[in-house]
Amino acid sequence: MKKAYFKYIFALLLFGSNGIVASNIHLSSYEIVFLRTLIGSLLMIGIFAAARQKITFTKEKKDILFIVLSGVAMGISWMFLYEAYNQIGVSLASLSYYCGPVIVMALSPLLFKEKLTLYKIIGFIEVLVGIFLINGTVAGEKINIFGVFCGLMSAVMYSFMVILNKKSKKVRGLKNSTIQLLVSFLTVAVFVGFKTGYKISVSETDLIWVIVLGLINTSLGCYFYFSSIGKLPVQTVAICGYIEPLSAVILAALILGETMFPLQIVGAILIIGGALLGECYK
Repeated sequence: MKKAYFKYIFALLLFGSNGIVASNIHLSSYEIVFLRTLIGSLLMIGIFAAARQKITFTKEKKDILFIVLSGVAMGISWMFLYEAYNQIGVSLASLSYYCGPVIVMALSPLLFKEKLTLYKIIGFIEVLVGIFLINGTVAGEKINIFGVFCGLMSAVMYSFMVILNKKSKKVRGLKNSTIQLLVSFLTVAVFVGFKTGYKISVSETDLIWVIVLGLINTSLGCYFYFSSIGKLPVQTVAICGYIEPLSAVILAALILGETMFPLQIVGAILIIGGALLGECYK
């Protein structure tokens, strides 16, 4: 369980740096997601082949179906999220996207028979308040309806991704991550093919950051993420998942020089405190 926690948190920190890496890539949101999933899935397939693992469709047919559907949901979620970044900015897009764990937590007692304790509820409320405080600077801005729609749809597809992946009981670890990421790439590839085609011009500078995003943030991050969430309670995945936007805010302040306002600092404290209360209090 400790190993699963470490891998999950490390994956969240990698995902939290996605915005910083993507800010150095001068491509459209769909092209970034396409290249990200392409590179990530190719590396995962290579690792899977080197490990000489096999996929037994006859024995694991139901579980693989859940992972395939989860991969489709992940690809769609990422496309909506990156488009929301372009439409309404990272802050409001993140706020919308992280309604996803709320959906997962609300459905977990029905789908997974997990008990919703008082301290988990209190901790989750703290986390939500913290997210609103961190993103409070966008409250007075003019709302882009399509951008908000994209953000909320990314949250809905995020919840489908986690729930469907949790439904797979037998297929875990490297096999799970490889199928998930490959299906995600195929989903994005179909969309990009219909929308813009596959003629993508990438400069040398962009290429370096695309490789980092694909190999480290996507491939390594997805392996740690999907090899750990199956061993953790759904509500744990939902609550600790807020470490990702928190790390994004902190990294943006340290690396990009973005200012953290007093309310954002309070929000960061609430996120950490709420996650600890929901997870650690007995």
